[in-house]
Amino acid sequence: MSDLVASNSSSPNDNVGLVSLTEWLNYMQQIHVSAIDMGLSRVLPVAEALGVVKSAKDDAYVFTVAGTNGKGSTTAVIAEMCKAAGYKTALYQSPHLSVFNERVRINGKMVSDETLIDAFSKVEAARLECDLTLSFFEMTTLAALLIFAEADCDVWVLEVGLGGRLDVVNIIDPDMAVITNIGIDHVDWLGDNVEDIGREKAGILRQGISLVYGAIEMPSSVQHAINNKQATCYQIGQDFSYRDIDSMIWQYSNAAVTLQLPRPALSLTNTANALSAVLASPLKVDISAIEQALQTVKLAGRFDYRESHHRHWLFDVAHNEQGVEFLLAQLLPFWHQHLSKHGSQSDRDLPKIKMLFSMLGDKDIDKVVQRLTQAGLPISDWFIAEIDYPRAASNEQLQGVLTQYVDSANIYQFDGLHAATYAVIADSQPQDLIVVCGSFHTIGEALAALAV
Repeated sequence: MSDLVASNSSSPNDNVGLVSLTEWLNYMQQIHVSAIDMGLSRVLPVAEALGVVKSAKDDAYVFTVAGTNGKGSTTAVIAEMCKAAGYKTALYQSPHLSVFNERVRINGKMVSDETLIDAFSKVEAARLECDLTLSFFEMTTLAALLIFAEADCDVWVLEVGLGGRLDVVNIIDPDMAVITNIGIDHVDWLGDNVEDIGREKAGILRQGISLVYGAIEMPSSVQHAINNKQATCYQIGQDFSYRDIDSMIWQYSNAAVTLQLPRPALSLTNTANALSAVLASPLKVDISAIEQALQTVKLAGRFDYRESHHRHWLFDVAHNEQGVEFLLAQLLPFWHQHLSKHGSQSDRDLPKIKMLFSMLGDKDIDKVVQRLTQAGLPISDWFIAEIDYPRAASNEQLQGVLTQYVDSANIYQFDGLHAATYAVIADSQPQDLIVVCGSFHTIGEALAALAV
């Protein structure tokens, strides 16, 4: 592989030896000096050479979704509604949980390895012709956009990877922008306050387009961007709202309509934001398509309940304080339902919560653990292991934070998520609930272990 990355001025034919998707993914992780490299100056010439910018502008309606949390759920709901209405719908999300193909979907289906490999080879040829280096995320995002263009999709639903203004997704001009919320995350790249972060996320705005803003509080930097771009803003709590009715029904309202709808398996806040974006667009999406989408939409790792190995599991990718708040808002009522179904009159047989937990080292582990431990949930034990990823928090780092809030006798360390997953199975009872959270990588590795 080292021969392949010795120079980025070699012929595209030099990469003919890359046969499998795994080989391509490994190669693209090595051709740039850093995994994250913010800015559009390198990626734009390659995108223009591929024709993806023109294709999106001329042939598709584009939703671009930025925000600290909830982007995946929001993009999933938008895409499902558009698909149900008969539009050929492209969905780009990141990161993935199990296989890379999850990131690139057309009409809900992951594209094939062969489709990805063909796109990667074309992106690589354009990159070499432009004599530029691109990061892994830039290469893979360009490939996704090229696939959507070549498939002549009617609607593109794009999830921003990091920030907004300088993220590669922002080479495409959106017709509709969504900012789900703004919290403190990725401080090394976006800033350590909501004004700076808001300014970066509002970079997805274009002159005169509409924005759905999915939080009650709006930083002044976002309002300034709205004014500057003369954008039309629809904000939750002001221009639209929702009400939780029961386990089957919820109500959505804006100035024009009030709808009683089937309750989806995803966050109602994110669902309301997605529905607002669809309703504010010129797309023809009727109530039957909306209802159908809400009954079918799902997203792995977002309050994702499963039964496996005779155990109850709940997977959630919450990895910052705001994400944990989303998780707890759903987990607390869910836990009471679980308790009523699986509890008994004997204290010894009452269900407990077991945590399978790991995070990246550059996240605010303390804030996440503090919220989880102070939520009033009966968490009996914590099973921790280091994620197989360069930025993973070490067991010592995780243990150091946990012992500030949890008795060390209830913390168990393991060499890897596979071992930790099977340890929590062995140490739990069939009535218990195993909650897996802390990172996309935590969920992915645990799911991989269970699939063995």
